[in-house]
Amino acid sequence: MPQTVLVTGGAGFIGSHTCVELLRAGHEVVVLDDHSNSSPEVLERIAKIAGRPLAAVHVADVRDRRALDAVFTSHPIDAVIHFAAKKAVGESVRIPLTYYDINVGGTTALVSAMHEHGVHRLVFSSSCSIYGDVTTVPLTEESPAAPTNPYATTKWTCEQILADVCRHVPELRVLALRYFNPAGAHPTGLLGEDPSGVPNNIMPFLTQIAVGRRDELSVFGDDFPTPDGTGIRDYVHVVDVAEGHRTALDHIDDEPGMRVFNLGTGRGASVLELVRTFAEVSGQPIPHRVTERRPGDVAELVADPTKVASAWNWTARRDLAAMCRDAWTFQQQNPYGYAP
Repeated sequence: MPQTVLVTGGAGFIGSHTCVELLRAGHEVVVLDDHSNSSPEVLERIAKIAGRPLAAVHVADVRDRRALDAVFTSHPIDAVIHFAAKKAVGESVRIPLTYYDINVGGTTALVSAMHEHGVHRLVFSSSCSIYGDVTTVPLTEESPAAPTNPYATTKWTCEQILADVCRHVPELRVLALRYFNPAGAHPTGLLGEDPSGVPNNIMPFLTQIAVGRRDELSVFGDDFPTPDGTGIRDYVHVVDVAEGHRTALDHIDDEPGMRVFNLGTGRGASVLELVRTFAEVSGQPIPHRVTERRPGDVAELVADPTKVASAWNWTARRDLAAMCRDAWTFQQQNPYGYAP
């Protein structure tokens, strides 16, 4: 059944792609975003791809209790998908208190507003980073949490808070989606990853090198215990991740309380493998040099996606080459991102 869904951070990278999937599925979508790391231009493009407009847009910080109250008062919200957060590992090491304030404080403010207005369905944007520096891969949802940086700790803290609230508020339903490394862009080239300032994620850095905006890639460490010494990650196409969130809404009432699911491909790729794949797909050379490891980085994070495949029949359908191809298409069509 169509629902009215509030998407916090709906103008962001994953949020915008999720809005497209929700609109295409017939849902009404309300976006809350402060545009601290997104562009208002994205909202028009969401509507263009989906063929129908967003129900409403509220420009506000997710920690703003008055703004949240206005949103829930103005719209008959059935469910919330919560993306709004800061997400860079390296930055979180430099400004940890900001990360706790925004990521944890924003989540508690949002859930408080939901509770006050009788909204009890939440899909929470979690992260594979909570698993930390693991010795065994692939990772299941039962793998122990051992976050190694403030960003990861904020996500783990939010999961613990949400699980505890579910124990005391039995009508609350929460799905925490621990996705691995979203990458790529919408195949139309209209939506993609366009971070403010220097990219913290590798894919937009690669595309900006290829389009001439940056000179070279820093490979943070080649002494990890991996086949080529560089970090291995489970890269998953952002459209697959968006489809996972849309599917989550269909299953949020399957069971009470909070449940956790990994979203990943089950296949890891090293930094150098990603660089080679992108260079092949784009036809552009990617200058790179090895530098020191970043604090908080781990050697390998790869998902075991068996649980979500069994429960929801969701699987990642797009491979690494598709992620590179779609990211490159977005960058070619938008050399300076969403800026004029």
